[in-house]
Amino acid sequence: MSDTVVCWSDVLIRLNTCTYVKAFYMDTQSIADEITQSLKALGRGTRQEHRPSSQHDFGVYTPELRGVVRDYKRRLASQSAEDVYQIALNLLDKNVTECRQAGYELVAGHKGARELLTPKRIEALGQDIDNWACVDGFCCTLVGRAWREGRVSDATVMRWSQSQDVWWRRAAVVATVPLNIKAHGGVGDTVRTLMVCQSLLNDEEIMVQKAISWALRSLVTWDRGSVQGFLEEQSGSVSALVRREVVHKLRTGKKN
Repeated sequence: MSDTVVCWSDVLIRLNTCTYVKAFYMDTQSIADEITQSLKALGRGTRQEHRPSSQHDFGVYTPELRGVVRDYKRRLASQSAEDVYQIALNLLDKNVTECRQAGYELVAGHKGARELLTPKRIEALGQDIDNWACVDGFCCTLVGRAWREGRVSDATVMRWSQSQDVWWRRAAVVATVPLNIKAHGGVGDTVRTLMVCQSLLNDEEIMVQKAISWALRSLVTWDRGSVQGFLEEQSGSVSALVRREVVHKLRTGKKN
């Protein structure tokens, strides 16, 4: 018989540790898979003609998507911030618009995950944005709040505004919208809104111009005088689309 003494408690600790590590990895992936299947079951067919994209979509309407997210927010409330962030990244890997939005909302709804965000992590969550729905969900759900809370700097957003990628330029503008919309926690931010809009006034992309219109109209509630002054001062650069929509908002309080 061997003289080697086996410490079974050490063996069990090692086995349990290995099991835990495997479970940790599988858990974040399996939860992303579950969410994907839940969303797919609610799908009503693609709407790619509405928002052309390299990503797929299930055709899930927003209230139904948020119903799924609510269920998982409760399930994940006690999970670590890193777990929730990883689940969001796993959802992005599905290459499905609704999965991406679910990931954004899970992070936004988890205090620890929100506090974990840095510019690098936020840009990772924005990887492959290539349509207005993804950009708007990304910015209104995550970026605007992170910007208000100081997790994203003005310099970072202005860097996006100079990107070669039209969708990141749109993101820079749309990021100002949550600064000004009460439903997103906005309390008005004239300086940042006009700073970004001015930097992109001459952008020829319609998706950027539509974003500028949205940003300025969102600011009207808080500072209509500055918006009016901006239109006058930048009269030679403001596009016809932006002028038409923003002036209508100033006159009537409505977009159309």
